[in-house]
Amino acid sequence: MTKQALPEAFIKRIDDLLGKEAEAFFASYETPAHRAVFLNPLAASPETLCDILDTCQLPLLSPVPWETKGRYYEESIPLGKHIFHEGGFYYIQEPSAMAPANFLAPRPGERVLDLCAAPGGKTTQLGCKLQGEGLLVSNEIHPERARILSENVERMGLSNVIVTSAAPDGLAARFPMVFDRILVDAPCSGEGMFGKNEEAILQWSEENVALCAERQFDILQHADLMLRPGGYIAYSTCTFSKEENEDLIRRFLETHPLYELCDLPLCGGMIHGFSEAYPDKMIRLLPHRLEGEGHFAALLYKKSPADAGSFGLLKPEKQKKKKTPSTSVSLSPLFDFLNASLSDTPKSAAAKRLKALTPSVADDQLFFMGSQIYLLPDPLIRPHLQSLKLLRPGLHLGSLEKGRFEPSMALARALLVDDINYYVNLSPVSDQDRALLASYFAGNTFPYEGEKGWYLVAMAGRGMGWGKLAGGIMKNHYPKGLRKQLLS
Repeated sequence: MTKQALPEAFIKRIDDLLGKEAEAFFASYETPAHRAVFLNPLAASPETLCDILDTCQLPLLSPVPWETKGRYYEESIPLGKHIFHEGGFYYIQEPSAMAPANFLAPRPGERVLDLCAAPGGKTTQLGCKLQGEGLLVSNEIHPERARILSENVERMGLSNVIVTSAAPDGLAARFPMVFDRILVDAPCSGEGMFGKNEEAILQWSEENVALCAERQFDILQHADLMLRPGGYIAYSTCTFSKEENEDLIRRFLETHPLYELCDLPLCGGMIHGFSEAYPDKMIRLLPHRLEGEGHFAALLYKKSPADAGSFGLLKPEKQKKKKTPSTSVSLSPLFDFLNASLSDTPKSAAAKRLKALTPSVADDQLFFMGSQIYLLPDPLIRPHLQSLKLLRPGLHLGSLEKGRFEPSMALARALLVDDINYYVNLSPVSDQDRALLASYFAGNTFPYEGEKGWYLVAMAGRGMGWGKLAGGIMKNHYPKGLRKQLLS
């Protein structure tokens, strides 16, 4: 794409913003887009995954400077059509978009909100940083995008994520001052995506920039209501306009005196934002200075009342506590499955929680949606989920109906072979084993000898799905809606 294809008003804005650098900026649109993957640490270390992919003629390139688990790759490498993508070994993600989740830097055990989360790249990063401990609420207001988000949470094996589809005000009413950290990757005018999305160019206008800025300010105000004192908000966009970036943060700080900006490290060609009031606090990622698209990021800290002088906190409305009725469905099939399947020394966070699950605490820790059973990441969060549209209220364990329990793919993805008594562990560097996994993802059965019952079908020690062995044949229980032909 050339400079001439861009809106004239946008060209003038960039000229005013960048001055002498503007021509280098416009020239970046004529270069190929940079492509990258986030390597899933729940599957293996980045080094191990790089070695596996290299052995399978899927070589990755240099690391993304601001994400230790990110790697660039050539467009000609078919990573999106491979069994490793379906298996959640990596997430294909625009490299600049990897920065905000790292700036937020959640720690295991914290309560985290990804407020505008679809399609799921930043949620994946946040979930991996939590290491299966604590809570991640991943929200997307648009139902179809929320469905894609939920599918990616499952594919990547995140076990402590609740996926919701709600407007910011509806979410704020249910989660007053609940979260330790919130990511607001705000919907924006999308100027940073012009290089790879012509539709974004057609939809752009100065009026839309102004509308986006107002919407972003409203989203930030609702994020404030959900953040506890001493917590952090990472705000980011994929646009260049100051109205949606530096000016919006300045306006928020002027109207919310409990907040202050945090220092953020520069790396890989990043520069500080264009703000006279806060010259060294915000971050810009510009496509002519680094290997990635346009992005903006700022990190806000919410002071406690003791640090804030005479300023106080908003008092949230008290939520009425409702007793959770005990389920009338017998949980015996679920516990029979867990007792038969889980090893005595589980390794993953999900398996450890399931090993500790007992009938006496099931009402607190389990969540039912029809015949589907979920394991809540945090039982104390249950009252906050009332009246919300839930796509995934925690780890989906499976279905319970007609006296039988059938485990879900989400449960398989959250488990390791060390967690399970019965499994088929395939090698990623074996041509034969990769072909078998591709056949399994396509819905086929395969011969196997062993005790009859449920088996975890795994690759490189991580669960991919379930099979049920009977008569020397492993019956395929990979979800029918996900079955497809893939490269191996």
